[in-house]
Amino acid sequence: MPPNTLAHSQMDQPDFQDSWTDHLINDTPYIDIEVTSTDLFEGAWKVVKAVFTSWEKENLKFVQCKDGITNQSRESVLVRAYGKGSERIIDRKQEIINIIILSQQGLAPPLYARFRNGLIYGFIEGRVSHVDDLGNPKMARWIAARLAQWHKVELPEPSDKTNDQKRNQKLWKTMRGWFNQVPAKYNDPKTQATFEKHFDMKHIKDEMDDLFEQLEKLDSPIVFSHNDLLYGNIIFNDDKEEAYFIDYEYGSYAFRGFDIGNHFNEHCGFECDYSKYPSKAFQLEWLEWYLQAANDESPSKEQVNKLYDEVNGFSLASHFYWGLWAMIQAMVSDIDFDYMEYAVLRFNEYEKRKEQVLASLSI
Repeated sequence: MPPNTLAHSQMDQPDFQDSWTDHLINDTPYIDIEVTSTDLFEGAWKVVKAVFTSWEKENLKFVQCKDGITNQSRESVLVRAYGKGSERIIDRKQEIINIIILSQQGLAPPLYARFRNGLIYGFIEGRVSHVDDLGNPKMARWIAARLAQWHKVELPEPSDKTNDQKRNQKLWKTMRGWFNQVPAKYNDPKTQATFEKHFDMKHIKDEMDDLFEQLEKLDSPIVFSHNDLLYGNIIFNDDKEEAYFIDYEYGSYAFRGFDIGNHFNEHCGFECDYSKYPSKAFQLEWLEWYLQAANDESPSKEQVNKLYDEVNGFSLASHFYWGLWAMIQAMVSDIDFDYMEYAVLRFNEYEKRKEQVLASLSI
């Protein structure tokens, strides 16, 4: 790949002067271009040409990626335009930091530049996972090993941080922020009817606060988490027998149990077919692979069982997380997907499982 070609001093870029991470972001070139949904390819070409000045349009092939794509060339880049209203849900500043740090550690492709409403970065070679791959023991082991690597990533810390200060997990803050954005009323009558039929926001708030209190008792380690390990965000390299993760916008410090519990929920796909939820036997094997990769030694039965408790408990938080997310998407997204019905599926599963799960935990 050609190196970055833009001079930072020549660019009109957003003001990121409010934290100690600013220099990481401002070291990435900024292009004053917006890519619109009505003219994606032309906008993408303008971004690509600004970064890779020697490339010619007639030599390029543009493909719109909705569910991921296998690389066909080492000279492939991804121009990613943000979705409508996504700034309500995603911390774009955190996303840029995630890509930079992960790239430095070989866990993400290089970030080439920012533009008004998106990013341009490298592509990972391989094939996109299918939902059924997640339950395949061979590929599940690849995923477990890669996630163990992710959980060792250290984000840059403020210079005045003392050694005894704990990492600042963002999971609860994110979920509370999403809760506060759920509207009292939706413009679409069908969406509003579903919302009124299924949800009492006071009940959800009380449940959420109680769940946070219960899960904190599990003392799950705070690690750098992907937080969105669905099948479409996992790339397999069959030749190397490795898994790679893409889409870093939800990544942050969070609880180890949440990242794994969320991944197990994703075995059920967007249709939320919970008959596909992994069995306890499969989970225990998966967790053993993870701990083996994390610690370079075989874990004890006690270690595996403790992690199982964490994952089982935090799988409940995953339903809350994506249920609240879907409520906001139902308000802002223009994608043809019934987000409110998806929220119903997630909260229904939470209600179905919560008593059994919480009763089984050693807290």
